[in-house]
Amino acid sequence: MRLDSETRYIETKAGEMKLILLRPRGQEGKLPGVLWIHGGGYFEGMPEMVHFSRIRDAARLFGAVVVSPGYRLSTKAPYPAALEDCYEALLWLNNSADELGVDPDRIIVGGESAGGGLTAALCMLAHDRGEVKVFCQFPLYPMIDCFDTDSSRDNHSLGWNTKRNHEGWKRYLGPLWGEKDIPAYASPSRRKDLSGLPPCYTFVCTGEPFYCETIKFVEELQKAGVYAKADVYDSDIHAFDMLMPLTRNAKAAKEAFIENYRLMLGEGEPNE
Repeated sequence: MRLDSETRYIETKAGEMKLILLRPRGQEGKLPGVLWIHGGGYFEGMPEMVHFSRIRDAARLFGAVVVSPGYRLSTKAPYPAALEDCYEALLWLNNSADELGVDPDRIIVGGESAGGGLTAALCMLAHDRGEVKVFCQFPLYPMIDCFDTDSSRDNHSLGWNTKRNHEGWKRYLGPLWGEKDIPAYASPSRRKDLSGLPPCYTFVCTGEPFYCETIKFVEELQKAGVYAKADVYDSDIHAFDMLMPLTRNAKAAKEAFIENYRLMLGEGEPNE
């Protein structure tokens, strides 16, 4: 099915925020509502990146209303600005369910890289505040640990590596950078109790900086009794599915994401 794109602006506590909406043409009935958060190391990127995301494929095949927020980047305001912006977008999606044709019982959060990190943090925040119930989450290769791991330390991958990772975290954390006690809402890997969080699917590649933190996050969710799954691909290119979409790994990741989206939402066969 074809998706129509629309730009909206909503008022938030910090001012006006841009949203990109993707909606199936000729929409009928209530559809899942997805808040999809773009990546960019917390300091770059734009909501229009949703047009190249995995969720666009799923929304086209199964039908979903997708909202991509233009949250404040860390070059304008450090943590918690981006997270609070995303939370306001989540509230707007939930409160606008009737207008958008969204099933409020199937609100989904997902995103890539820093957007995956914001996904994890937002699901924690939503769980703790209790205003919106998130049905499931898709934090793809998420940026969730501000401290070096075995895969983010001395990583010289093209695109995203140790140097850029430190730069991203330094900008995002602002005055918190260098502190020992970092809030879990800023660096989700810091959270001790993951019970009660939404089911999770993700994928990541072996040579990128976020490999270890992604696998650990999934394992900790599983230990807490939360359904969580990660598919792993042999590559060292962060965001390989978006940067190298014609490669075998990217095609496999796309197919796996669609299938896991279908299973987690209980959807039938895709509409080609």
